[in-house]
Amino acid sequence: MQEKVPLIRSETSGGDAPLSMSSARTDDHVVQLWLRGKSENSRDAYVRDVTSFFTHAEADLGGIKLEHLWAWDEHLGRQGLAVSTRARKLAAVKSLLSFAHRIGYTSFNIGAAVSLPRIPDMLAQRILSEEELGRILALDMPTRNRLLLRLFYASGARVSELVSLRWKHVSARTTRDTASGQITVVGKGDKARNVLLAASVWRDIQSWHAEELESGHGQPTEPVFRSSRGGALSRQQMWRIVKSATRAAGVDKDVSPHWLRHAHASHALDHGAPTHLVKETLGHKSLTTTSKYSHARPDDSSSTYLDI
Repeated sequence: MQEKVPLIRSETSGGDAPLSMSSARTDDHVVQLWLRGKSENSRDAYVRDVTSFFTHAEADLGGIKLEHLWAWDEHLGRQGLAVSTRARKLAAVKSLLSFAHRIGYTSFNIGAAVSLPRIPDMLAQRILSEEELGRILALDMPTRNRLLLRLFYASGARVSELVSLRWKHVSARTTRDTASGQITVVGKGDKARNVLLAASVWRDIQSWHAEELESGHGQPTEPVFRSSRGGALSRQQMWRIVKSATRAAGVDKDVSPHWLRHAHASHALDHGAPTHLVKETLGHKSLTTTSKYSHARPDDSSSTYLDI
């Protein structure tokens, strides 16, 4: 159930009548429509960003001027935020302003006149070497944490995808005469994809599942990565596990879980994985109607090209 987003309201509007293309009753209605269809994580981030903007501007949607956007960008710059963070926040506001204009709620798309800051390409600096990955994955640690690190790398999954992973999303497979398995993850836009895992990673999953069953957990609807309180590990907890392992392995870099996704893509390509397979495994593009059938039970994935 989507919560009400308490942003800004037009002084002349009232009630909660449904928004039509020709007569929007409140700014909040426009925001609700703009957020529709976005993932929960995206909704949370967008709400924070646009709420911050309108609080700073002290204006409603119809009263936004270029000066408001320029002033907010300067405000973000004075806060010392990274260029990529500033660009993301501005992009959220520009998206809302564009949507409001597209449905006829505002007369002009003020955001169209504002360019996003140019983001330097720092991807190469966020790719760990295979030697660094090897040191991290070779650490002696609890089964759950070891599996989490290996699965981040082996599947190329995002944090949000492993947070929501349940045992019902894990299934056995036999491919190339080898016993293995696959996981089903739900990515951006609520699009599900199935990722075939290397046999060694599948063995780790089975070992962890056996431990969970012994402790009275591991049921289909329970999280694969369970916290001590019984619920799923949070994004922050997963980040801490990755950062702690990185420090223990002596890797002097500000590594996040997404770095392991970058490493998956880079290392798989280095080992000869086809580009299209990496894209499909990591969910970088939408699947066509025909390909849905083959991807429901994949015979290959870029995970099988990793030395893990």
